[in-house]
Formats: sequence, C-alpha cells, structure tokens
Amino acid sequence: MRVHVALSPAEFADAPVSGQTVLAVDVLRATSAVVAACEAGCRRVVPVPDEATAEALRDGAGVVLAGERGGHAIPGFDLGNSPDEFTRARVEGRIVVLTTTNGTAAMMRAATGAAAGLAALTNVSAAAGWAREQRRDVTILCAGDKGAFSLEDAVCAGLLVARLADEAPAAELSGGAEAAWALGRHYAGRLSRLAEDSLWARRLAHQAREADLAACLRQDVSAMVPVFVAGGFVAVKPAPAGRDAASPGAMRSGA
Repeated sequence: MRVHVALSPAEFADAPVSGQTVLAVDVLRATSAVVAACEAGCRRVVPVPDEATAEALRDGAGVVLAGERGGHAIPGFDLGNSPDEFTRARVEGRIVVLTTTNGTAAMMRAATGAAAGLAALTNVSAAAGWAREQRRDVTILCAGDKGAFSLEDAVCAGLLVARLADEAPAAELSGGAEAAWALGRHYAGRLSRLAEDSLWARRLAHQAREADLAACLRQDVSAMVPVFVAGGFVAVKPAPAGRDAASPGAMRSGA
C-alpha cells in the first residue's frame, strides 16, 4: 500500500487520485459537520462549489441548504457549518446540500477517485478502517485554510496514516505522509492543544464558536464514514476489525 498526503490544496493537482481510495479532511469544520449529519440520519450530503449551485438544488422540504463563508453562516441557508446544528430534527431523512470555504472543494476533488470518503478527528479510526477495506493505495487531501496549510487537518491526516501503517507496516509513505505522521504523533493524546495552536481554531474562537471547537476536536466519537455514492456522501459503517468487509451486515448505508 502507498499512502500519500496532500498537506494543502496547492498540492491537490499533483496528488495521486485516479484509481486511489481518497479521504478528504476538513476538521474545522466541514468533514466534522458531515459526520454529524450522517449520525443524525441524513439521506446524503451533496457538496457544491458555491451558493448559486446550492440554491438551484433547493427542492422543498426534502433538501436542506448548509454552509459558510469565512466561518459565517450564509444568509438564507437553513444551516451553517457547525456540527451541533446537524440534529435529527433538522436533517433526518433529508438531503443536505453543502458549500464551504475550504472543505467542499476537497470533497469534490476526492470524489474523482476510485472510492472517496470523509475523515475528521471524530471518526478518524473508522475512516482509516474504511480506507483499509478498499485495498487500494490511499491519498489523503487536507482542505487547508484558503489554499494554505492547516495544522488541524495535517494532524488528522497523520492519525490516519498511523492507523493505516499499523495494519500495513510495509506501507510506502510519501514525504507528506511522513510529515503528517510526525504531527499526529506530536498531538496524539492532547488534541485540545489545537484550539490554541491552530490559526483557524483561534479565528473560530474569536467568532465565539468555542462549542464548535469542542465538537470538532474530539476523537473517535463516531463509527460512521461518509462515502461518495451517486453524487453525494452517504453514511457507511465499516466492518469491525478482522471481519470481511463483504460479509452480510458489514456496512450500513444511509442512502
């Protein structure tokens, strides 16, 4: 297995995606929000590039528009990008159309791979397990911050690399994967430090979004992996360790 990490969107163009299993990461907050939406029973999450595209997909009570620009909710949308907003009352059984400053671009790039899933700190072990089940080389895309490096995304990528390497000690790691792994080791067991060390986390705190930081900087509170199927991300629960992913009941889809 080869594992590659694109540490910022500037590296997406050169990142191996075709034929790969691809994981998109945007810890603060897009992929964390999608994991929360899956836990709340949404039908699927459809990432789109901009507000106009989202508005064009509005279709009565069956569609919920969600997203942000610069950390702020988009006027006229049903939801912002805070994980705690994606409750069962708001999204269960509905399609969530999502557009964000950084995360949805990474999601759409990931969707061009052979298989695409979303990872956050909240589902990092499940996401690594799902990627391992696909039995392909893995590419991890860090959504970053307006095209630049984002510490929390790189740390999450490093934790993913560590879990993949634990199961495949002979895995071949790219330079980006090695760098992310080192960051993951540094922050393992003290993820709360990211609330102070991450530039984007400090911006969210300045916007009085400490609740979002608390929700996003938790580890392994969900076993759901949003996986790209037919135009959107649906909830999948990977098989338990040691169980054949193809066996009955190994996965549960929210499609």
